[in-house]
Amino acid sequence: MTVARKKKRGRRRHRHPALWIGGVLMIGLYVWAFYHFFVGPTGFRWRAMYGDAHYPQGYEIHGIDISHYQDNIDWNKLKQARVTGCPLRFVFVKSTEGASKVDKNFKKNFLHAKENGFIRGAYHFWSNKSTARQQAYFFLEKVQLKKGDLPPVLDIEHLPAEMNVKVFQRDVLEWLRIVESCYGVKPIIYTYYKFKESYLNTPEFEEYPFWIAHYYVPEMVYKGSWNFWQHTDAGKLPGIRGNVDLDVFNGSYYELLQMTIGGVEE
Repeated sequence: MTVARKKKRGRRRHRHPALWIGGVLMIGLYVWAFYHFFVGPTGFRWRAMYGDAHYPQGYEIHGIDISHYQDNIDWNKLKQARVTGCPLRFVFVKSTEGASKVDKNFKKNFLHAKENGFIRGAYHFWSNKSTARQQAYFFLEKVQLKKGDLPPVLDIEHLPAEMNVKVFQRDVLEWLRIVESCYGVKPIIYTYYKFKESYLNTPEFEEYPFWIAHYYVPEMVYKGSWNFWQHTDAGKLPGIRGNVDLDVFNGSYYELLQMTIGGVEE
């Protein structure tokens, strides 16, 4: 065997530890990222690995949020539904998205929610493809909230990679203030725990009610003020085929009524 061949084989032997270490580091990074974004206390959309989701205890005011994904709902069955023995009190309905999309089931879902005795609300899904002003006026054009309805909701879950956080916050506040000026109530902000902590944690946003999504935990981890908690996206209820998001209100039924547009008379 020549000296050159010996050196070549030697180089090959030395590469193996480096590849092995690199592989271990990649696996470690993957495990950390998976835990950080999906399993840890600041995660959002993770599934329980064993069994069904545990519903939070100590809450009496339950509700759901729906869109066209729930298809045709049997409202007669739904109004008889119970969550941990308590009736459903409120329903949030997806209305609009961006500056051009209306949920195809919005009108009938919004109407049926009212007809079947639920306190109803409508939410707009934020799009990074349209301006805040365009989205706000599109929502106001397509959604007519009435006395007794919950305040309008802005569902916001994504920050464009190329956008400055301060600019993003300014845009979100523009939507909120335009809609607030129309209805005279502060809109509700829906987001998930990690997004709230990262991008909506300035004093200006603390003036608004929050609806926090955080799944498969026995209690709310977020320590700030919140009004609604979306605790699972895998709920099962009579009248709805497939899964549905389940929510709780952080207060009494009277306080929920007080939160509606126009409130209730003392």
